[in-house]
Amino acid sequence: MAECKSKSNMTKCNCSYEPCSRKGICCDCLHYHRQNGELPACYFPDDVERTYDRSIKRFVELNK
Repeated sequence: MAECKSKSNMTKCNCSYEPCSRKGICCDCLHYHRQNGELPACYFPDDVERTYDRSIKRFVELNK
């Protein structure tokens, strides 16, 4: 699925986890986080994303 990796995706990806192999590959990122009961970094503001709490609960708290 690496063919969906693009410059556009990379400029929009705010994931701060440097060794992430899914950066810019949105379909892989969504699948990975969904399996773990999370949302990807792009659903969160930068300051929250850097806490690595990407839980659905945290997303809901931010969007009340």
